Amino acid sequence: MPFSLGQRWISDTETDLGLGAIVAIDVRMVTMLFPACGENRMYAISDAPITRVMFNPGDVISSHEEWELEVVSVTEDNGLLTYHGTRLDNGEETSLRETFLNHFIKLNKPQERLFAGQIDKIGRFNLRYQALMHQFNRRRSPLRGLASGKVSLIPHQLHIAKEVGSRYAPRVLLADEVGLGKTIEAGMIIQQQWLSGRASRILILVPDALIHQWLIEMMRRFNLHFALFDEERCVEAFADAANPFDTEQLVLCSLDFITKKRKRFEQLHESDWNLLVVDEAHHLLWDAEQPSRAYEVVEALAQDTAGVLLLTATPDQQGHESHFARLRLLDPERFYDYDAFLAEEEEYQPLAAAAEALLTEGPLDATALANLAPFIDELDQDVLQDASQRKALLAKLLDRHGTGRLLFRNTRQAIKGFPARLLHLHPLPLPTQYKTAIKVANMMGSQQDITQQALQALYPEEIYRQFEGDNNAWTLFDSRVDWLLEFTKARRNHKVLVITAKAGVALALEEVLRTKEGIRGTVFHEGMSLLERDKAAAYFAQQEGGAQVMICSEIGSEGRNFQFAHQLVLFDLPLNPDLLEQRIGRLDRIGQEHDIDIHVPYLEGTAQAALTHWYDQGMDAFSKPNAVGQPVFQQTSATLLALLAEHGQDQAGLAQLIEQTRALTLELESQMELGRDRLLELNSSGVIMDRDLAGELNAVDEDPTLAIFAIKLFDEVGVHQDDKGENAIVLHPSEHMLVSHFPGLPEDGASITFDRNTALSRDDLQLLSWDHPMIRGGIDLVLGSEIGTTSVAILKNNALPVGTQFLEVIFVAESAQNSQLYRFLPPAPIRLLLDKKGNDLAEKVTFESFDRQLSPVNRHLASKLVSASQTIIHHLLQQAEPVAQLQMQTLVEQARERMHDSLGQELARLQQLAKVNPNVRESEIIHMQSLMEELDSLLNNTRLKLDAIRYIIVSHQ
Repeated sequence: MPFSLGQRWISDTETDLGLGAIVAIDVRMVTMLFPACGENRMYAISDAPITRVMFNPGDVISSHEEWELEVVSVTEDNGLLTYHGTRLDNGEETSLRETFLNHFIKLNKPQERLFAGQIDKIGRFNLRYQALMHQFNRRRSPLRGLASGKVSLIPHQLHIAKEVGSRYAPRVLLADEVGLGKTIEAGMIIQQQWLSGRASRILILVPDALIHQWLIEMMRRFNLHFALFDEERCVEAFADAANPFDTEQLVLCSLDFITKKRKRFEQLHESDWNLLVVDEAHHLLWDAEQPSRAYEVVEALAQDTAGVLLLTATPDQQGHESHFARLRLLDPERFYDYDAFLAEEEEYQPLAAAAEALLTEGPLDATALANLAPFIDELDQDVLQDASQRKALLAKLLDRHGTGRLLFRNTRQAIKGFPARLLHLHPLPLPTQYKTAIKVANMMGSQQDITQQALQALYPEEIYRQFEGDNNAWTLFDSRVDWLLEFTKARRNHKVLVITAKAGVALALEEVLRTKEGIRGTVFHEGMSLLERDKAAAYFAQQEGGAQVMICSEIGSEGRNFQFAHQLVLFDLPLNPDLLEQRIGRLDRIGQEHDIDIHVPYLEGTAQAALTHWYDQGMDAFSKPNAVGQPVFQQTSATLLALLAEHGQDQAGLAQLIEQTRALTLELESQMELGRDRLLELNSSGVIMDRDLAGELNAVDEDPTLAIFAIKLFDEVGVHQDDKGENAIVLHPSEHMLVSHFPGLPEDGASITFDRNTALSRDDLQLLSWDHPMIRGGIDLVLGSEIGTTSVAILKNNALPVGTQFLEVIFVAESAQNSQLYRFLPPAPIRLLLDKKGNDLAEKVTFESFDRQLSPVNRHLASKLVSASQTIIHHLLQQAEPVAQLQMQTLVEQARERMHDSLGQELARLQQLAKVNPNVRESEIIHMQSLMEELDSLLNNTRLKLDAIRYIIVSHQ
């Protein structure tokens, strides 16, 4: 094309320069001025990387004075174009020479880029279409966010995560027994709420000891980057906002910090949250007269936050009344009176019997029918004989009358598959020094209450230090210390976890192991900073050169997971049965591959011996989790404390207490089996659900589509990939990337895998899923830019005449951004494949099969082909839009039907449930009704956008 002064061109390599004008021409060179940035460029006439900007009738262009013109016709005079048409601001008929076009013009529309010669590689058009399709499919998927984290696919966890994560503003208590994965369940729920847009601001409150662990778990497992707030962070954030907590969407905070700092609590309370998560909720102590400060803090936040998750493995640890108080946090209107709560629990027993009847095979007897009668309006005998119908009836029964909407608790007995617990008791002689100290203490008497006396009796080293001073001399003669030395020496190749009540004891034992035998050990106690605790845990977890022994104070029995070890030493025992279970639960949890060896060294003739035998013979608390440990302790505590305060000397009284405890344990376990725990088991485990979530997610994992798309995405964007074998790839930013930063990819790179088992076996690998920030960010990067919006290709097909033309057009049907609408109609790609006559061949020729037949065209030739075919391309584009509009209307009506069917069923279910199950909140029903109205309105405003164009011409060469 000949050059003329004043013509407007655009740089193919520097599109950000804006619209250029030719200001000088000589024999070999052409000079262009880019007024938008004030820069000049000189190009060789023979090979200038620039494209002439020419508009066509129907286009809307902007003048340098920023008024707009709808082009009706175009004329040319001495190489310069003049556009004739109508001004949009005043309707005046006028003309605009190309010299006076807006300098800041940016060619965003696919047709503008195509006609201006801004043509992408054929592979990028493919990438864009695949990105559109994958985004569309993933946003509609009911499995979205369910197991995109780095977690195992465990049925009971998936059931709870799916049930709770899909709710609007869930308010539930997650109370699975120790080791069953409450943190994983909470993470999956949080991730679903976050990805779905149901929760955009999330607050997690945890004990100080667990704050760093939660931070790492959320980041490594779920790719959720929470901001850790302490006093220092609050001071720093003041520069950005008056309320420091308004500076982040995802906030993690110590409950101790918020409880002690009134100003920070008030700021936290003033900030708006969608979801509140509280771990170790059994620490929220309550009584009707004087609740604890921690309880008051959480109560105030829970009242003003729509969604609340409370986590505890031991809901009854502080008594059943405190368990009621935690339910009261979730729904104060529902749980307003403790006595009424107890009476309601009594009613669960016949419901449990009815549930059991439906799980049996064969005809239902008269007793079973009588148990079912109060809960079912009409009993259809034919239905009750069919197993699948019984299961459906059971699901409805539990949904309407059970406790599962508010409380989830799985037990090891129900889940199965856990290793055995092997108890090893080690009776040891009582040192003379301790005998003397105990005798002197008894002679002096005590002003302490019976509980304090019992606790003191359990720790003879404390009694000794009262008289001999605060030093570690007791380690020189305590027979438990000598035993521990020999025990660890004999197990040099085993990791050993030692738990004791006191931080001072833990420090003393570590020193003895190190100085006497050179045993590598580390300690973990409340006096350490979070970073120090994390380093200690990592040192213990390290297989080569790591610590053989980890010695924890009582704080080590909460939250931390050490399932890579299976040797547990309880140097002393806690007085609380739930604390004992928490200690054992550090090793006995999902992921443990060995039987647990529990070693209890105790001093004969002491309170230690009495408590050991009481736990073992009375409760059987070492060999299996004891769900009734707390109520048993409460009913027997007076006798037990008196025995311990007397240092366990009353052997006859101890034998009688053990027998009483054994009988009480069996009785309470029997009652629980008949009552509410059986209902919780059925509701929480998902055993009555026909859906195999783990199987469905396994199928997603095994589908190679993600890996194929991700590799193509990285290739096209320019991310360097280094195959490390064993399903691992190392990604690094490169100098040739299309963008300066790839979303989610650190500057120093990242190691990734697409295989879940590989990811779970290696801490250094990230598991790439459809919901991983790198994949979501990569799709947004492609679709939020001009990448792949235009393309030209050759179709080599001898069955078609040379010069046959096709236009492949991608439209997107989209409405306002709304995460709830995306469940039914996310931005939806509409593909048309038009021949020269305007016939749509898309249904007959799939994208994949067509794309494989195409060959690339160099950019210079592609630009010439498009220029020569502008008239027909314009004509086909005009024909394409009405066809796409019809397809869009079909998509909208299908989405509306799915929406009304899905949400309508859920609304009807909630309305029916509300009549019989007070756990259903009125706010849920109101939200569902308003959501349906809102989505109807959004669907009515769905619009069509041209997203990408590919021009194809047939050749036989």
